[in-house]
Amino acid sequence: MTEEANSELQQSSASGSKQHFLRDVIFHGKFRALSPKESTSCQHGLFFQNGQQRVDYILTYPVRKSGGGRSSRQSDHSLTENFACRNLGQSKQVQGGSTDVEMGCLGETFNSHEDHKAFRREEFEKNLKEMGLELEKDEEAMIPGLGFVKIHAPWNVLCREAELMKLKMPTKKVYEVKQSSSVMKKISSLVNKVLEPLQPNVEEHHSKNIKHLSHSFSREKQHLFDLSDKDNFFDSKTRSSIVFEILKRTKCKTKYSMGITSLLGSGVYTAAYPLHDGAIEEESAEPNDRKLLYEEWANYSVFYKYQPIGLVRKYFGEKIGLYFAWLGLYTQMLIPASLVGVIVFLYGCATVDDNIPSMEICDPKNNITMCPLCDRVCSYWKLSTACGTARASHLFDNPATVFFSIFMALWAAMFMEHWKRRQMRLNYEWDLTGFEEEEDHPRAEYEFRVMQKSLKKEKKSPQKMEKLTCRDRLPAYMTNIVMMLLMIGVTFAIVFGVILYRISTKAALYMSSSPTTRSHVQLTVKTTAAIINLVVILILDELYGAVARWLTVLEAPKTEKNFEERLIFKTFILKFVNAFTPIIYIAFFRGRLVGRPGRYLYVFESYRMEECSDGSCLMELCIQLSITMLGKQLIQNNLFEIGIPKLKKLIRYIQSEQGAFQEEERQKKLRRYETDHFLEPFGGLTPEYMEMIIQFGFVTLFVASFPLAPLFALLNNIIEIRLDAKKFLTELRRPVAARAKDIGIWYDILRGVAKVAVIINAFVISFTSDFIPRMVYQYMYSPNGSLHGFVNHTLSYFNVSHFEYGKETMDPMPYGYAVEVCRYKDYREPPWSLTPYEISKEFWAVLAVRLAFVIVFQNVVMLMNDIVDWLIPDIPKDISQQIHKEKILLVELFMRQEQGMINILERRDSSIIKETHRRSNNNNNSTPAHLFSKEQPNSTKRF
Repeated sequence: MTEEANSELQQSSASGSKQHFLRDVIFHGKFRALSPKESTSCQHGLFFQNGQQRVDYILTYPVRKSGGGRSSRQSDHSLTENFACRNLGQSKQVQGGSTDVEMGCLGETFNSHEDHKAFRREEFEKNLKEMGLELEKDEEAMIPGLGFVKIHAPWNVLCREAELMKLKMPTKKVYEVKQSSSVMKKISSLVNKVLEPLQPNVEEHHSKNIKHLSHSFSREKQHLFDLSDKDNFFDSKTRSSIVFEILKRTKCKTKYSMGITSLLGSGVYTAAYPLHDGAIEEESAEPNDRKLLYEEWANYSVFYKYQPIGLVRKYFGEKIGLYFAWLGLYTQMLIPASLVGVIVFLYGCATVDDNIPSMEICDPKNNITMCPLCDRVCSYWKLSTACGTARASHLFDNPATVFFSIFMALWAAMFMEHWKRRQMRLNYEWDLTGFEEEEDHPRAEYEFRVMQKSLKKEKKSPQKMEKLTCRDRLPAYMTNIVMMLLMIGVTFAIVFGVILYRISTKAALYMSSSPTTRSHVQLTVKTTAAIINLVVILILDELYGAVARWLTVLEAPKTEKNFEERLIFKTFILKFVNAFTPIIYIAFFRGRLVGRPGRYLYVFESYRMEECSDGSCLMELCIQLSITMLGKQLIQNNLFEIGIPKLKKLIRYIQSEQGAFQEEERQKKLRRYETDHFLEPFGGLTPEYMEMIIQFGFVTLFVASFPLAPLFALLNNIIEIRLDAKKFLTELRRPVAARAKDIGIWYDILRGVAKVAVIINAFVISFTSDFIPRMVYQYMYSPNGSLHGFVNHTLSYFNVSHFEYGKETMDPMPYGYAVEVCRYKDYREPPWSLTPYEISKEFWAVLAVRLAFVIVFQNVVMLMNDIVDWLIPDIPKDISQQIHKEKILLVELFMRQEQGMINILERRDSSIIKETHRRSNNNNNSTPAHLFSKEQPNSTKRF
């Protein structure tokens, strides 16, 4: 009984510990809190077994355990013997049972495919050692079926590669960054004191006035650099990027394969990643950059502080640092846009009671009877029932909206210019001035395609170096065009399906016997259609992202940069069309493809094209825009980013466990390289940029219909920055640091979106809102120069006896009397005119003013943008002065060093000359006595 009780207790404790382990893995991003003793004992996860060499990079590969309990270390050891036996059996007959020897060798190995992978690993690792890297294997890890190769770059390799990569490193020379004038210095110090509580508590903000002079590293000029601490001269980010550069160019097979990318693609290795610096949440964890970033950057309690961009760059590299710097600046620039948007909205709230058109709509004394909104089941309705919609429309459709559209266009131009200046400042601070990107190594897929082409033509021209031409890529290009058009067609088809849903649902709800249901038909249909559009957009976004990647892989771009740019272009086109097609339809097409009473336009001869309930689609545009924007930000950008990485981490952990974890193994703490293996691989910055670019489109493209868009974007981005920071630190493997001096193609996309936003907002103000019709009426048709009578001026008359047969309403007397004339929104002649229902001259006047407004608005705003671009220099004046000063200091440093070397050589030469003269004088003084005493007797004897 006691043994059974003990065993049950052990099982329950094991299951409990496993549940806690899973909970820590999923929800806390850690595997277990360590005691100080355990933390010390596990420090070797960042170093080799001897605790001396730092682990700069990790390669993982599959490992099999043999049935007899032997690890694959022994199996791999026998691979060489196996291949030797095969070669021996193929080349000659071995006496004394060679067949038994060969069969015995084969019985001790994997299948031939695994053998091939193992030998490619051996060849690759041998070449890595020849490149100077130090390797250490660990096949006894806690993760079953997985082996680790720890890579360390010694000092001589780091120096060699830093010189080849032209890495700029800080020299011993330090200079002071001075302000341009005493006034600016006082202003800067005052601003710094005011903003001191907003600065993160990191060292980079305490010594901004002191900067090290940087120069490309050279082994011949090592005396220029401070090498007193060689272990930390190259930080972990630089060391891992150096190792990755070696991995990319080290050959794993002489003729066709090259670098780690092809080995990962063929399954020789399963993963390759640098290590995070250490633990972040354990109290016993040693101080490191990762922990500092977690406390001062990824913590939601510091949402009001600036980002430690310098530390982000130091840990993740310039490319990721630029992304977070851009995101931070974009979020800061949203603050004034949000304030102005809120003021515009509050202005609409304050003036809604004084708005004459909405007062006329809400006045029941006008007794305006409107034509049915659908055939048969819809009845006549009073314009006063649209009072709520008209008042709500005024919140977004008021004279301040035009001002806000112009303001947002200038805001976008100011943002672009401000970013260019910020980018140049970062280039100076991060020593990227003069940096030019070199051509990257070919991708694995490109090498594989070239290998296939070479194998086909090897017999014809074995010495010819092959490459992929446009003819080779023609099938991929055709597939890209067809698939892109097909995906865009799918988006249009789904939008059309939602239109049919609105038409049919509206007709069905009007047939309801419930008065409450009939009174809320418009709101119900608008809201549900917007939600359906949101769900479809979220689903298609994931589908289009996968399709864009597949199409880009088909093209087989040569370098990673080409691949990324083509992927970005395809993804942006598909996701932009997906997100904005429903909004563009509501803004510019809905209510304009309707026809008129008695001659409506139909789809499939039964579905009448929908029109706006109160004659204006602006409110529905606002509803669609707000639901899509908020839904994408809340669900896609936040919940998906939190949930999906945690779910993938859990799946990876469960798959790696495979029922082979014993309790005593679970009680051990995973080492750093094992912990990082469970993290999600870094997939690039494309998804992060893409969601912000789409948000930028929501903020700028249709801001005339939704002035609160900048406010919602600002609130989202405050959370987004900390969410992305936490994801990069706790949910993703550490990315390989990449150098970059700008954000690349994303800047061009931003400029394109900003220019398109000017045109779209001009059309929204002109054609979607009633701003132009109100202005035309007030200055051309109003008898007293006011808006009294505007609503009646925009409504045309229709004789109900002119309805087509079978299309008239089933309820001709909804108010107890027969309706003879109904009204509809359009500029047409009345039925009693000589040209009944023809377009009136008022329509052409309004159309002319609308087109004129679009042209004037677009050109004026574009001109103002160009003026802003011309007035604001791309490079700040103080930065250009400091760059010039650095060049002068570098020249002085080299001249001083050269003069010092010349002086040393001159002193050495003079000392050599003096020593030579001294020795020659001594020789001259001592030679005669020596000759007489020694040489004369010898000469006498010789003769």
